[in-house]
Amino acid sequence: MRTRFQNAMEDLKQRLLTMGGLAEQAVDRAIEAYRKRDQNLCFDVLEGEKAINSIEREIDELALDLLAMQQPLAVDLRFITACTKINADLERVGDQAVNIAERVLSIIKLPPVDLPVDVPRIAGTAAGMVRRALESFIEGRADLAEAILKMDDIVDRMNRETHIVLVEKMHQNPDCVQQALDVLLISRNLERVADHATNIAEDVIFWVRGADVRHHAGPRATPTAESAD
Repeated sequence: MRTRFQNAMEDLKQRLLTMGGLAEQAVDRAIEAYRKRDQNLCFDVLEGEKAINSIEREIDELALDLLAMQQPLAVDLRFITACTKINADLERVGDQAVNIAERVLSIIKLPPVDLPVDVPRIAGTAAGMVRRALESFIEGRADLAEAILKMDDIVDRMNRETHIVLVEKMHQNPDCVQQALDVLLISRNLERVADHATNIAEDVIFWVRGADVRHHAGPRATPTAESAD
């Protein structure tokens, strides 16, 4: 029975990693669509949302089955709980990618304008946070997850700087207001991607250490996932 349980736990982990790959791909495609003004890439992102939503439901069902299979050890219970929360955050990363793709479709309809902001740089940092958060999950390493918490402030700062620059640009050139507003929303969506990556990192720390570090309270000295619960 325990072997079946462990195999199911590994299946849950692998499905979550598949979900993470789909969410990362969606963000990458949305930003590439922004860079190239490519509506086909936007449509790929919109269509890909179906697969993300489908696997989200599968993961939730598998997690519930695991909880019903037997009474999990405390560390296993934390793992399953973390998986369900990470699953929800990854689905929301996919939602942010859809939002970005929709803004890009709006931008494409308008004449190109020179906006002095580096959206791909913000995207690279936010997407990198998601990637590293998943790496910390794969390896069960709270120290990697802790490093991600510090990166959130970097994306927040870039988002604020983008807002300041674009508002000034709108004041200087009213003809670019719609494009600037769309880019403002894209920047905000990327800031939310970083927030979800931070949530994932916090959930990894919760699983490994049993520590609740939401609101960046800092981890407490508690048993690790490798210790016997």
